[in-house]
Amino acid sequence: MPPATPVLCVLGELVVDLLPVPGATDGSTAPHYVARPGGNALNVAVAAARLGAPVRLLARLGTGPLAADLRRHAELAGVDTAGFVDAAEPVSLAVVGVGADGSPDYGFHVLGAADWQWTDEELDEVLPEAVGVLHVGSISSWTEPGSGAIARLVHRLAGRALISVDPNIRPMLAEGPVGASLGNDRAAVTGRLDELVRQADVVKVSAEDLAWLEPGTTDLDEAARRWAERGPALVVLTDGGAPLRIARPGRPVLRREIPRVPVVDTVGAGDSLAAGLLTGLLGAGLATRTALGAAADYQLLPLVEDAALVAAVNCARVGADPPTRAELAAARGDR
Repeated sequence: MPPATPVLCVLGELVVDLLPVPGATDGSTAPHYVARPGGNALNVAVAAARLGAPVRLLARLGTGPLAADLRRHAELAGVDTAGFVDAAEPVSLAVVGVGADGSPDYGFHVLGAADWQWTDEELDEVLPEAVGVLHVGSISSWTEPGSGAIARLVHRLAGRALISVDPNIRPMLAEGPVGASLGNDRAAVTGRLDELVRQADVVKVSAEDLAWLEPGTTDLDEAARRWAERGPALVVLTDGGAPLRIARPGRPVLRREIPRVPVVDTVGAGDSLAAGLLTGLLGAGLATRTALGAAADYQLLPLVEDAALVAAVNCARVGADPPTRAELAAARGDR
């Protein structure tokens, strides 16, 4: 029997995003919203599947009338949903506001939600035979009790699969009264993330994440270099519309401009970038720690640039709506 194809496994939450409908009104003070499937893990999995990667999404699918839409959204993109666990807890909900620059503001309704209740046994049941890349991050990776099971899985797979981490901090859920209701505070969240970053091969982190994780950070080049020395073989630091920083241990920090597009909103931009990068690494045969560490800049930088283009195309659309492989090729040809 031929060996199984290495799979990109994305582990995390499923969230229904309520996005405002621009200009919609019924004469009352009630805003109009449209419900869209979202959440870091679902966005990453859908983006990678649209780009042609073999993807299994490991997620706890909660209860509620929108649960079926979350599953269907993943299936339509070509995501393997054999990693879904049917959970008794409710689906997470995020009410999204969009600023003048397209940046999102979130209000979360997640207390007791399905996403952070993982057990070791559940993860063992849904993990595929051949894991090429394991991507973890966002709320489920730093919220107990499930974050402990995720950390143990990362420890078990480290060295056997490429480990990717995206902190994707949501300050409201990481500290303060709402964070406390989830059992989170600054010390606990930073400690859980530090454990993951030390074992990671690839880290995608944003300047917004750093503003919370390392208050007072002003030199992003130095921050990217410092994060690369913590353990990862590759760190990609995003900063909105500013250049990306690419850091590798013992090497100079590199910068790359991001593509310019008319921005509708930036919902799912970081998730799309992460998916583009991981899909590129898999396709280029760089989905091992050894191969990634040995890769020359000329091999790696085109993959980062493609990932930035995936995010840019997403930003030109409403909500998290990343491009297909054909759409990416068309966008690449237009530049």
